Amino acid sequence: MDTDRLHLDLDYLGSSGVILSTEQKASLKNSLLLLKNREKFRRVELWGRIVGIQGEYFIAQGFGVEQLMEKKYHYSVDCRKWAQLPKLDDAARARALKVEGRFMGDAAYEAEYIEPPVNNSDPNASGQTVVVKEEERLVAVVEAISHDVAVVPRGTYAKDPDGIVIQNRSFRGLSLAAASNLSSYLHFRAAEELEKKTIIQKANLDKSIDFLDSIEHDIPKGCWSLQLEQGGQIAVLRSLWWIGYVSYHIPNTNSFGSFYTGFGQKNQDLPFML
Repeated sequence: MDTDRLHLDLDYLGSSGVILSTEQKASLKNSLLLLKNREKFRRVELWGRIVGIQGEYFIAQGFGVEQLMEKKYHYSVDCRKWAQLPKLDDAARARALKVEGRFMGDAAYEAEYIEPPVNNSDPNASGQTVVVKEEERLVAVVEAISHDVAVVPRGTYAKDPDGIVIQNRSFRGLSLAAASNLSSYLHFRAAEELEKKTIIQKANLDKSIDFLDSIEHDIPKGCWSLQLEQGGQIAVLRSLWWIGYVSYHIPNTNSFGSFYTGFGQKNQDLPFML
């Protein structure tokens, strides 16, 4: 959710369990503005909150000129001081995602897991103990959630003549009918399925705004819950893969936002629940 409308977004998402104290709201409003000025971001969003056993992490993401690729994540444990999350290579990210259980709430905490032996035919072979810092795991989980479920209404972003992704200032919101359809919501990440479309399917796309993947055909079918609430005045989208991710859009306006609040654990039982 954008820091410029933080209080408004929290009111819209309150019915979905996104609740912050008055002190947290005030601290976040001020500290995120300072973060924006310090890092020279074009804008800053409060991404969400991951709840640990002993504490919780508030996550913010800052955007540069290019809105899709120029993103940096920061975290805070007190809503006041922010630290940038490190970048991980593919190997470190894979190791971090193998850690199971809840977060501790301490960035310096080190979790362990046993890596199975490469030679499974040797009965005497023992697995290797792998140590992962919680800060690294936090990066991997935040990136995984963003990749899987970060969504925006169709038309909120556009490509300029230089191919740079920017906010679409002419976006005036989805119609009520469009806001009720999963095809109107797009993954806010580099497209992965667009090139698989046929020439006929691509002919119906607007290249300036249809450069992202739709969530309509996400697997498994039924992994998204889209509902109209408050008498049809607000469309609320919830992920069943990452329980706690919720996004909203008010039809016929440019108001939209999203927030994740949860334990940072993917619902691996979903395919058996549908």
